[in-house]
Amino acid sequence: MTEMIKTVMLIDDEEIDQRNYKRILNRSGCVENIISFNYADEALMFLKENPGQNIDVIFLDINMPRMNGFEFLEEATQELGADFARMVVVMLTTSINPSDRQRAQANPVVRAFLEKPMVMDHIGFVAGLLNDADAGNDNPT
Repeated sequence: MTEMIKTVMLIDDEEIDQRNYKRILNRSGCVENIISFNYADEALMFLKENPGQNIDVIFLDINMPRMNGFEFLEEATQELGADFARMVVVMLTTSINPSDRQRAQANPVVRAFLEKPMVMDHIGFVAGLLNDADAGNDNPT
């Protein structure tokens, strides 16, 4: 049985991708709440203004205007510290640039690097990562 994911944050500037993600997350039956942002800077502001908001998983695109996914990770880690690092961050992107994958894997906050489009199998995989994080396994995949 797939573990429940209480709250997912989506950060992606593509409206069509956002709609598809929400549909898949809702159909999975294991996600209770979805918070979505088209811009990473808005998501960061939300996290800073709502420190009590528990976010279990962040699906983060890399290539976005205003603030890209890597810039978001750097600022969030710097400004939110350990609270941010406890979340499961998944880079979900169309990037085929090997340096993007290497950069994501080198970041201790990033737990996975998945290629778009999101599919139902991604949800079960991410729920497993969340379960591992809850069990104290801090090793990124």
